[in-house]
Amino acid sequence: MNYTATVIRDPLYVAIIKNVITVVLSLAIIYVNATLVHTFRKHQVFNTNSRYILYIHLVINDIIMLALVILLQVLSYILFTLNVSVCIILLTFVIPSNLNNPLTLAAMALECYLAICFPLRHPQICTVRKTYIVIAVIWFLSLLTILPDVFIVMATKPAEYFHSRIFCIWANIFTNPILAEKKDVSDIVFLVIVWLILFYTYFRILFTAKTASANAKKARNTVLLHGFQLLLCMLKYLYNITIAGLSSVFPNDIPTIRYVVSILIQVMPRLISPMVYGIRDKMFREYLKRYLTN
Repeated sequence: MNYTATVIRDPLYVAIIKNVITVVLSLAIIYVNATLVHTFRKHQVFNTNSRYILYIHLVINDIIMLALVILLQVLSYILFTLNVSVCIILLTFVIPSNLNNPLTLAAMALECYLAICFPLRHPQICTVRKTYIVIAVIWFLSLLTILPDVFIVMATKPAEYFHSRIFCIWANIFTNPILAEKKDVSDIVFLVIVWLILFYTYFRILFTAKTASANAKKARNTVLLHGFQLLLCMLKYLYNITIAGLSSVFPNDIPTIRYVVSILIQVMPRLISPMVYGIRDKMFREYLKRYLTN
């Protein structure tokens, strides 16, 4: 039995073109990010710095996200429907990896704030061990948004449901309206907290920057970039609204609309993380040049 929502399929040649574009673009971004991860691993100066540890967690999270996007899209075009159990496993990683980015940005903003406003206490507060604990907490909080939903589905759905096939999107698995409301509320709560942290750290750093060194001004600009990245993360909340609006205007182009919006919202923002530190950060850029020229 299939539990699949009505989804229009592309002609074969269109599906091939779309998959090639997505795979090539995503692999290019993954390669750039993997280069940054390799540079991080090869140099001790980054491994002992909480700022770079948090940054590389952001990069690795982008790699995971893009790999899952490629996998889901290719499977959806080749098989169209997936086994429900397999879909749940994939979504269990996709949804937390989406939420990890704003939480990591908040942690990075706090690290900047501590480095500028409390320079003497910063080394004691932002140790390597504590940084990895923060990363573990980020994953724990992200998983809390999906694991209870999975347990509810396992408890309420019949056994044959998990052996059925479905078009793998969140709305097809978690059909209970209460779960949809819970997801919306948890997303809003997390985003409000992250925005409050960014605003607080930015204005505290801004006040310090008026009388302090150029490092404070650089930290202020970094927090601004974190805010820009967070805005990109929030684009996913416009995903359904954008598709619904454009589909009403162009009802014959729904698959193309869904594809283009997915590329713009899920894939292209992953280019921002390499640019923020891989190109903008002087020390990381220095070591990256050494790696690329050797």
